[in-house]
Amino acid sequence: MAKPKLRGKDLVKLGFEEGPAVSLALEVIKRHYKYHSHQEKLDVLAAVADHPENYVEDEHFAKVVGMLIPQKEAVAKRVQLSPKALPYQVYGAANIEKGAQDQMHIAMRLPIAKAGALMPDAHQGYGLPIGGVLATENAIIPYAVGMDIGCRMCLSVYDMPPQKMDKDRSRFKKALENHSRFGQKVFDKPLDDEVLHHPLFKEIQLVKKLKYKAQQQIGTSGSGNHFVEFGQVSISQYDDHLQLPAGEYLALLSHSGSRGLGANIAQHYTEVARSIRKLPKEAKHLAWLDMDSEAGIEYWLAMNLAGDYASACHHHIHKRMGQFLGQEPIKMVENHHNFAWKEKVNGEELIVHRKGATPAGKNVLGIIPGSMTAPAFIVKGKGVEQAIYSAAHGAGRKMSRTKAKHSITHAAWQKHLAEAGVDLIGGALDEAPFAYKDIHEVMYQQQDLVETLGTFQPKVVRMDRSR
Repeated sequence: MAKPKLRGKDLVKLGFEEGPAVSLALEVIKRHYKYHSHQEKLDVLAAVADHPENYVEDEHFAKVVGMLIPQKEAVAKRVQLSPKALPYQVYGAANIEKGAQDQMHIAMRLPIAKAGALMPDAHQGYGLPIGGVLATENAIIPYAVGMDIGCRMCLSVYDMPPQKMDKDRSRFKKALENHSRFGQKVFDKPLDDEVLHHPLFKEIQLVKKLKYKAQQQIGTSGSGNHFVEFGQVSISQYDDHLQLPAGEYLALLSHSGSRGLGANIAQHYTEVARSIRKLPKEAKHLAWLDMDSEAGIEYWLAMNLAGDYASACHHHIHKRMGQFLGQEPIKMVENHHNFAWKEKVNGEELIVHRKGATPAGKNVLGIIPGSMTAPAFIVKGKGVEQAIYSAAHGAGRKMSRTKAKHSITHAAWQKHLAEAGVDLIGGALDEAPFAYKDIHEVMYQQQDLVETLGTFQPKVVRMDRSR
């Protein structure tokens, strides 16, 4: 008995708009699904019509959904912002640019917003400002997590005197050159890692396509403000949570994220969110996914995978440097600062987005860096609910990259490095210390949020080459 023949009207009933997408979809079915039953064909076409965003990378339906997604955007659910923003706490408001405060104000007008806070290092970004913390109800906003999912700090402290580094700076510089990679540079023989064998690399189509890139980039650092540096940790007194005796130590500090894996996940699911919800122009980067939707669940899983991958990258960096030193660290402190967590806020379980903010729950350890010449701070959270259990993630920019490039001279930068006693490999003018706020002022503005347990002073710093 002959199988029923699919016609254009069948696809329209499934949700396809009349037009070229119908003809192309019929051609795909005819070529690649000829041995499937009529019902199986209808099922796959229904899935494509309902969730075209899930087929953006599909080898057969990519061109079809390229036509469908613009159609769906045209009829995407339009979202109105609330007339008034929910109240939120701002720390160090006098030193936060108006653009960042305006962005936070818009985020607090989202119908899903429940609570928020702005950290003292805040500056303008895309969607949620850098330094913004936003708690939402049953919703995840990819751009409120950020492009570099799982960007994090990692500190290894060694039972070695810091003077060992001062006696042979050239050797430590050579170690950073040999055992770290930045930007597009990768290791000839990347190390394997358990995270690369995660089942999500087989289960989510987008993630599956990113596995090779993830394998090549593991153990490497991004460009921009990412770094790997040797320095001196100073602990003034013992703390039960840090568990390091008072003293001076040689240490390694790194700052980087999830590389191409996280960036592609962020970009893809942001487009998915924007295809589902049409927000006013000023809030267009704050489109969200429902946590109980297929796309929302997928993003949450992929985000957590990217976070685990970012952590693995740091551990590879520290393993290589530990082999150079011939020692295991006596203490490691690390934290994400571009991520989302399920947390209790005001008695409700909410999705807490920290875009450039450090988790600062009660007794939670973290690292807040300054610049290539300013100290980083080892901190312990005080668990302030008004701050959504958060703190700053660094000094924060006071100059845009463009302004820094046009107003900072190479001579002034080199003089400052010499006066600070810092050896720099790579780097760029837009990352010069003058482009950043005073980290001591930032720490003063959040003294109610974190307790300082120690400091890390950079000595030998590596970043991506000048751009």
